[in-house]
Amino acid sequence: MHYLQYLIFIGVMAQLWGVVYYIKGMFIGDTKPNKVTWLMWSVAPLIATFAAISDGVRWSVLPVFMAGFGPLLVFIFSLINKKSYWKLEKIDYLCGFFSVVALILWGITKEPNIAIMFSIASDGSATIPTLIKSWKHPETESGGAYTSGLLSASTSFFAIKIWNYSSLAFPIYLIVANSLLSVFVYRRKIFKK
Repeated sequence: MHYLQYLIFIGVMAQLWGVVYYIKGMFIGDTKPNKVTWLMWSVAPLIATFAAISDGVRWSVLPVFMAGFGPLLVFIFSLINKKSYWKLEKIDYLCGFFSVVALILWGITKEPNIAIMFSIASDGSATIPTLIKSWKHPETESGGAYTSGLLSASTSFFAIKIWNYSSLAFPIYLIVANSLLSVFVYRRKIFKK
């Protein structure tokens, strides 16, 4: 393993810190996760992880795994903590539905690259409600989870041995999604008038 590949572990630790920070915000009552988003964010990356592993990807998939494991923790703690309530609307359920459809389509194909494509579609559909929420109510989000997710996804590139769709697609998607979420949450601080 090349020394730069060890940066992936720094990214994973950063993402874990972001998740713990987010969960702490839930218990304080500041952070109110969208349960549909966080549930689907846990499923799609975990499927992408197993698909990438089945296609020969190794250490570089660790940030993708963390992109699923962290949201699973947030989802579980959101069920336990009553302060972390966020009212779900039609768009939340619609995006959750499209997210599940993408997962079903992956299950039908059983092809790793198609699984990754549908996992990205699923995760992207799950991201839409939180993007909307982050734009309208950034005070209900903890941006640290998204900036640490951005850092973690960026470290994937130091561990990639085979540069192909399986190893690149989900990390690139995670960088785009976490960048957008970070900007949406922090935009009022970034773009002060």
